[in-house]
Amino acid sequence: MWEAKMEPNIISCNAGISACEKGYQWQQALSLLNEMCEARLVPDVILSCSAGISACEKGKQWFWALSLFSEMREAKLHQDDISCSSVITTFEKRGQWHWVLSLLSEVREAKLETNVICFRAGISACEQGRR
Repeated sequence: MWEAKMEPNIISCNAGISACEKGYQWQQALSLLNEMCEARLVPDVILSCSAGISACEKGKQWFWALSLFSEMREAKLHQDDISCSSVITTFEKRGQWHWVLSLLSEVREAKLETNVICFRAGISACEQGRR
């Protein structure tokens, strides 16, 4: 769109991020999120940020998933159950049980929405930690 001198909007950016997430292209998803901010487009929680975190999860990029999750908090974007479960699952898949428990504690203290996936990931991470 930039090359065609078309003005991107939130819908086109979200579609691109979602496509990157589905195609396991976490770098491009984060790049699009960055370009959105540069273009002064405000990312939304589900279609922009959660899809970006999910792309990082699929790419096994726990650092970037946590970074994006933290940036959401700093930008005062509401972290929903999808973004929470995506970042927690990322750590669980990497065997980072201490991070999973820390994040679950943060989520509970902040009274954020959670879902079964969050708690399953916590249990699974603890089981892996016992091994």
